[in-house]
Amino acid sequence: MPIPEDVTGDEIDKDVRQELQSLPKTLAEDVARNLVMVARLIDEDPEGAYGYSRVALRLASRVAAVREAAGFAAYANQKYAEALAEFRAARRMTGTVELWPLMADCERGLGRPEKALDMAGAPEVHKLDKAGQVEMRLVAAGARRDMGQLDAAIVTLQSPELASNSVQPWTARLRYAYADALLAAGRQGEAREWFAKAVEADKDGSTDASDRLAELDGVEFVDAFDDSEGEGDGPDTAAPADDE
Repeated sequence: MPIPEDVTGDEIDKDVRQELQSLPKTLAEDVARNLVMVARLIDEDPEGAYGYSRVALRLASRVAAVREAAGFAAYANQKYAEALAEFRAARRMTGTVELWPLMADCERGLGRPEKALDMAGAPEVHKLDKAGQVEMRLVAAGARRDMGQLDAAIVTLQSPELASNSVQPWTARLRYAYADALLAAGRQGEAREWFAKAVEADKDGSTDASDRLAELDGVEFVDAFDDSEGEGDGPDTAAPADDE
């Protein structure tokens, strides 16, 4: 697959670069450049990222960072069986537990929420850092919802991290998941409150909490470029929804 000339491979994390030192120099450079493309594309072009991950995997399947990147790319494309296999391989190579929540979420993707819940109660969870433990809680709550256990999902998300007023990298997603679970359980008033709290914490727009909040408030957004609307409307205007 073609790689832009401005991609040198030096852009990768220093720890990954160190892993690649076990390879011949030219091969290491090729692998590094493909890993850079995976990182560049995984959010906006998951299929493209997956293609580059397969090239890197073909070149250096015994490098843990390559297996991990292949796992993330497969996960982004909802290839959960493949992602799980790659994450397991990376974990065997490194001995770390960082990928445990993602592995559990792959089990959910494969239609095995019970397995995800088993993993949420495993000793490995206690070895995760705070971010990893919050991620595991989100996966466990999702598994409860998969099984139709809405009340249990809500309880699962109730935690010191949810109650805290401090904003951490996981705060917006945790509040959003809680609001969504409340809404699914028919607790609309509480859901609105928590969507609002998610908006407060979501400084980089990682969730669509603002849209969900507007929807609950009966606000609909008017397309300024719709010819059927009046010419005087400004861009991205919002108007109350018609209750009739």
